[in-house]
Amino acid sequence: MKNITGTLINYYFHCQTQCWLHANRLNLEDNSEDVRIGKVLHELNEEKNKQSEINIDNIKIDKITRDYLVEVKKSDSDPEAVKWQVLLYLYKLKQKGVEKKGKIEYIEKRGDKKVEFIELDEINEKELLEVLSSIEMLINQAIPPKAKFENKCKKCAYFEYCFI
Repeated sequence: MKNITGTLINYYFHCQTQCWLHANRLNLEDNSEDVRIGKVLHELNEEKNKQSEINIDNIKIDKITRDYLVEVKKSDSDPEAVKWQVLLYLYKLKQKGVEKKGKIEYIEKRGDKKVEFIELDEINEKELLEVLSSIEMLINQAIPPKAKFENKCKKCAYFEYCFI
């Protein structure tokens, strides 16, 4: 479970095929416009804030304030995936003796900002450990799970791999 990153947990909730492919080093994201936009938003956010991205073990936290661990996303298209990503980060910090609350900032295309808050309580922590175990089992399978076509697949960097 030590090697599970925020990206992997996000992909697990977004698409388990994508999670497996990424975990097994089939990275097709360099060709994705959405991934490029997300990276640019992160770079702009880093320039704007003196407290830029923080690397701890195998995770990258966008920002930490006195009270919050802050994760910045370009849209709220998959809030469940982002929630679990933040819970993973809160858990990793807790293991290091740092307890924070989570804050998710969605920077919408119009420049509006939507904010959500989350805490790592006993229930979330127990569920997180189960999710991490499930991800371990998934990524250790010999072959990826069969892709299921959904509308969100059209914008995915792995679309051609899965469906063409």
